[in-house]
Amino acid sequence: MRTDIVHIGAGELTYEIRGIMEVVEKLNAMGMKITLENIGDPVAKGEEIPDWLKSIIADLAMENGSYAYSATLGDLETRKYLAALTNQTSGVHLDENDILFFNGLGDAITKVYGFLRRTARVITPSPTYTTHSSSEAAHAGLPPVCYPLDPQNHWYPDVAELRRRVKYNPAIAAILIINPDNPTGMVYPEHLLEEIVSIARDFDLFIIADEIYLNLAYNGHKGKSLSEIIGNVPAISMKGISKELPWPGSRCGWMEVYNADRDPMFANYIKSITNAKMMEVCSTTLPQKAIPRVFEHPAYADHLTKRRKRYERFSEIGYGKLKDIPGIMVNQTNGAFYMTVVFEEGRINRKQALAIANPEVRELIESLTAKDEKMQPDKRFVYYLLGATGICVVPLTSFSSDLQGFRVTLLETEEQKFTETFDILRESIKQYLASG
Repeated sequence: MRTDIVHIGAGELTYEIRGIMEVVEKLNAMGMKITLENIGDPVAKGEEIPDWLKSIIADLAMENGSYAYSATLGDLETRKYLAALTNQTSGVHLDENDILFFNGLGDAITKVYGFLRRTARVITPSPTYTTHSSSEAAHAGLPPVCYPLDPQNHWYPDVAELRRRVKYNPAIAAILIINPDNPTGMVYPEHLLEEIVSIARDFDLFIIADEIYLNLAYNGHKGKSLSEIIGNVPAISMKGISKELPWPGSRCGWMEVYNADRDPMFANYIKSITNAKMMEVCSTTLPQKAIPRVFEHPAYADHLTKRRKRYERFSEIGYGKLKDIPGIMVNQTNGAFYMTVVFEEGRINRKQALAIANPEVRELIESLTAKDEKMQPDKRFVYYLLGATGICVVPLTSFSSDLQGFRVTLLETEEQKFTETFDILRESIKQYLASG
């Protein structure tokens, strides 16, 4: 082209969670059976959608209004319902104009970062969910700015280090929280959330809270909503139904805006996001209309309880299988449905391997790991694990982290198969570490 047409941040847009599927497709073509532990889709892993939820959706499909545009901000009655729901427990007051619907949180994330001034940075956790870190880095055209989560302290954030990084980087305009956390499965204690709100208040920042998993906390932990502790600090809370119901194919998420009237610059920024939504007219109507009916259904609370109990049980099994392996660190998952394993420093390298019985598969894995001289050691492990066992996980370094490790899900619906998968995973880690 006669002029450079590539966005300055295009190189920051990476998504290893789905990128590895290109290798999976090649292995499928070779006849290999794959256990997908890379993507957080409960439905794809076999979770049954309850009949009462299907009935709500079927009834809405028979209503003409479900096929029309909604208001730009989202379905009015649903926004009123959600505002009232938040007002029941929070220290802020919302009305329907403080809520904006998107076609999934991916859409919301893109706009929240995309309409920031390019020099304004959002400091994100490390490790963090790729869509956040990549979108933030892409908007700035620079690597993400991060604060550490500590695997030796339940994956809790080092708030003293967060405060220090905010203090000495005046470009930081906001702090990202993912609660419960993806990829670690950590649930933020209330006192740490309060400290982060205090940092935002002290340095005149706003907060972005991804709370998509808020109702999926267990093991005695309870997800604390940002709205309950935000006080007078400007903030955005991102919520949705893709994980909670689960209904990922609905592509239905929303953001709640807190204290926009406290800062004219923040209010103008929120207006720019709303104006961008006007260009699209609106988000998909039917899933929005379903939300009040689902949340008010008498079976909904029990549905959530059963799902939490299953994830709690599987978090116990998975943690029990991996916790005593020399050379790794693992914490029990307390929220969402992910578990993150960290290799101790220096325990993995570019010489280790797993035995791969199929010659064609072995040739593919060896060629992929050999040709990329900059491949991170944990990605090499992920490829060998995939080739040797068919288990597909995601390297931890793809989550904006310097730590070597991987993320696995707790989404398998059959306990026996889940246990077998973690048995194989345990033995594979041991063999890999022993190989070099």
